[in-house]
Amino acid sequence: MKFIGAHVSASGGVENAPVNAHKIGARAFALFTKNQRQWVAKPLTENNISAFKENCKKYNYSPKHILPHDSYLINLGHPEKEKLQKSREAFIDEMQRCEQLGLEKLNFHPGSHLKLISEDDCLKTISESINISLQKTNNVTAIIENTAGQGSNIGYTFEQLRQIIDRVDDKNRVGVCIDTCHAFTSGYDLISKEGYETTWKKFELAIGLNFLKGIHLNDSKKPLGSRVDRHDNIGIGLIGKEFFERFMNDKRFNNIPIILETPNDGLWAQEIEMLYGFVVNSEK
Repeated sequence: MKFIGAHVSASGGVENAPVNAHKIGARAFALFTKNQRQWVAKPLTENNISAFKENCKKYNYSPKHILPHDSYLINLGHPEKEKLQKSREAFIDEMQRCEQLGLEKLNFHPGSHLKLISEDDCLKTISESINISLQKTNNVTAIIENTAGQGSNIGYTFEQLRQIIDRVDDKNRVGVCIDTCHAFTSGYDLISKEGYETTWKKFELAIGLNFLKGIHLNDSKKPLGSRVDRHDNIGIGLIGKEFFERFMNDKRFNNIPIILETPNDGLWAQEIEMLYGFVVNSEK
């Protein structure tokens, strides 16, 4: 079974995220556990935590289908020592917030070298950051998201993601989230049947499906290999409807959180319904 949802608002408190997910007919959801554009946030209160868990239970959301995202400010591969330390502290705080909420995963963009160090040095720093974070937390898995490779962002090939994983000590607490827009604009052909199969074969060979813990399901405003990160709504962009029909009938992606980050949130309920409508067997 597919578990489709969206990155919903947690405005007014994290406990509102499962409520907002339920309103759009989601079976999974993503959220920020704090303001994604601020370094420091007020701690979660006992009321926040208990209400979040109660609402998840009320609307039948399992932790395995919730994919929180960290702050956009964090760069776990930062080439400057003080800023790297600041990012690491913020990431650990976010991991701890997930622990408090009973969540199992934290999704993050790997980092950027800012053209100050090599890609390989940046990858090593990211792995080191993950190791430090895992040592200081429990039960939460670090989920590395592929990037479009825009600017100096790292993690735009499956091989780079594998390099990060290879240097992580606890392989049981690291995984990958594939953003379909990012994969497409970084150069992976998802449009043709042949390209689709080749892309996932490359993923299996480089990383392994056992490490795939989530999907960000987005169309793209920018063309294949453009290295530009611009999401579009499902079937409207340059990836196109055929990919999403193929994806929804691919059992390799059952039972993991599949999250929409499409730009028009007013279409999320419609998109979720449309995606489930693409499933040709009875398991919708």
